[in-house]
Amino acid sequence: MIPLPVPIATAALPSEGGGGSIFERLFGHVFPHTLGRVELFGVELEWYSLTLFQLAAVALILVAFAGVARAVRSGGGNAVQRALAGFVGFIREEMVHPYLGREDGDRLLPLFLALFFFILGQNLFGLLPGGATATASVYVSAALALLVFLVMIVGGMVVQGPVKFWANLVPHVPGPLWPLMFVIELIGLCVKPFALTVRLTANMMGGHLVLLSFLGLILYFGSMNAVAGWAFAPVGIGLSVFIMIIEGFVALLQAYIFTLLSIIFVGMCLHPDH
Repeated sequence: MIPLPVPIATAALPSEGGGGSIFERLFGHVFPHTLGRVELFGVELEWYSLTLFQLAAVALILVAFAGVARAVRSGGGNAVQRALAGFVGFIREEMVHPYLGREDGDRLLPLFLALFFFILGQNLFGLLPGGATATASVYVSAALALLVFLVMIVGGMVVQGPVKFWANLVPHVPGPLWPLMFVIELIGLCVKPFALTVRLTANMMGGHLVLLSFLGLILYFGSMNAVAGWAFAPVGIGLSVFIMIIEGFVALLQAYIFTLLSIIFVGMCLHPDH
């Protein structure tokens, strides 16, 4: 749950229709909340609002890429299909192959394509009216980072061998320093998914907090004086529109950065000599 600014969170709603703050009544839908519960194999699971937008991101990917492969093979396709094919080609040629090589890169290309477009879809849904950014939740970002971490460990042991992978964590150092360096390198290995989590969550949450702060200031000034609220409204809305434009770029940038860092981290585990 994203913490609310204290002055806004405590502002009383000047109506008799219900409790809660102005901020919570108007913007509460953008925060993670439970939509209901479902029972699966005798286990009761909670259905969160973020799950809905994650499924929507998957559905968007399936619909958007439905005819891309056919369009590429035929040399035709519309503008959207050509743009998506261009993104795929860029990720393969400029991101995956330089760090993983062609053989390993082609094996793992579907994973990194899925990561990029899944994160991008979740980021973009957060910009829609009534939408929520799933990647602003630390749980979602941590799950994606954990997936990358498993690929790092398992992939490294498959390519190098179970023993050689852990031995190659430590560069050539004097024998007495090897245990200390192993611990340091092991900590560095575990820090990588943590860095992925914090970077994605903080960037997506930070932009939304700035946006909500500008809109919240309108309500804050309006709760003190209606004239002050209306006077600040053009400024607050103008700044919010500006932040929304930046957020559209950030949505693409953060998907790119997360995917690129994931490729680099996996490449370091598969090919430590490079």
